[in-house]
Amino acid sequence: MGEPSNSLQNQQQREQFGSRISFVLASMGGAIGLGNIWKFPYLVGRHGGAAFIVVYLIALLLVSGPVLMTEYAIGRKTGASYTTALKKLLPGKKWYLLGIIGVISLVLTLSFYCGIAGWTVAYLFKSITGAYNGMSGDEITTMFGNFTANPFQMILWLAVMLLITTFIVLRGVKGGIEKVCNVLLPIMFVMIIFLAIRSILLPGAEKGLEFYLIPDFSSLDAEAVMAAIGQGFFSLGVGCGNLVVYGSYLDRKKTIGSSTLMVGIGDTSAAVLFGLIIFPAAFAFNIEAGMGPPLVFITLPAIFAQMNLGMVFATVFFIMLFFACLTSTICIMEAIVGYFVDELKMNRKISTWIIAGVVFVIGTFLMMSFGPLSHISIFGSNIFDFVNDTLVSAILLPLGALLMVILVGWILKPKTLLEEINIGDGIKFNRYYSITIKFIAPIALVFMFLQLVGIIKF
Repeated sequence: MGEPSNSLQNQQQREQFGSRISFVLASMGGAIGLGNIWKFPYLVGRHGGAAFIVVYLIALLLVSGPVLMTEYAIGRKTGASYTTALKKLLPGKKWYLLGIIGVISLVLTLSFYCGIAGWTVAYLFKSITGAYNGMSGDEITTMFGNFTANPFQMILWLAVMLLITTFIVLRGVKGGIEKVCNVLLPIMFVMIIFLAIRSILLPGAEKGLEFYLIPDFSSLDAEAVMAAIGQGFFSLGVGCGNLVVYGSYLDRKKTIGSSTLMVGIGDTSAAVLFGLIIFPAAFAFNIEAGMGPPLVFITLPAIFAQMNLGMVFATVFFIMLFFACLTSTICIMEAIVGYFVDELKMNRKISTWIIAGVVFVIGTFLMMSFGPLSHISIFGSNIFDFVNDTLVSAILLPLGALLMVILVGWILKPKTLLEEINIGDGIKFNRYYSITIKFIAPIALVFMFLQLVGIIKF
């Protein structure tokens, strides 16, 4: 009985979210981001519409959902961020290195995420001023190319996004993260629904709805299954332990399973709604909806430029996108700050500013790969694509997630966390968690990792 009392003591000494809904909103904010917007809708359209959504939901239930539950449970049980938590759970072992790998992943992720998120702020101002109103698709493509090739613009908007994130994280859990997410998440969902309704009502939108939502089970194959598993991890933001720190701020009144379910539903709802914005509008204006930065900064602006009151809807969209990015950057930075505070015993203010400085330097190099450093190639990719697509997305995140489930499923054993998961009122898990975290998640992650590094192909 000693561990729960120690855990409770850590909880009492550590700052906590003021309510369960604040925790859920903050966690949803950390999950809802660029992956929901420029990747999920594309994957749904490519892999069978609603048929892919069914596979994606199964992947959430059997693979990424249990990992999310694990991160929350590790944090709440130990009252610490990932690295310190692993030292508490496995004293004298080297598994804490998994936490350090996670911190490195998060620093790199925050560096490129703040850069891209800064673009949303820039395009918000372009929308407010009508900078691309009435432009053709080619003109908008040229505008985006000139924008990314401008070193001053890249550094400026990176700095703006980073400073906003830093200011909020400096204010702590209740004074910063909780207050911001409690306001921004509800507003963001209202904006998403508003834009989805507007898109659906466009003439010709029904073809986009049919493409997006009508199931095509013939498009489901092994590649679609792997895409669904991968998207579940990247969408929820699990694998490198960043949500352990949010779990460490969680009280014990409700079960972790209940919170996990709410976060998963919110994140998936946002992803599906983004598709209802993109595909009906793209089909209505006969513009192909791809994936990645071109979708957000070329395709959608081209649609808004042709739409009645287009700049109004564009402004709403980029405000919403800024909110989604901001809640994600806050979550990532908070996890890194947690490492500095728990492991290096530094105060929050100094830790946050050090992290901001490091991220700014790394982010500058990444953003310069679109302009002055575009000639530098690493294994056939520019610096940004190598760090984002290869180093982080294909290696560090899936490898970190795989090692996490092996640790919990086979070294610690699931029962170590099951008691913590089921403390409080709400949904309780036993055999489901044990089976998924010990068998299903590791097998799925092995195949996903081998596919991402190119060892196997589907």
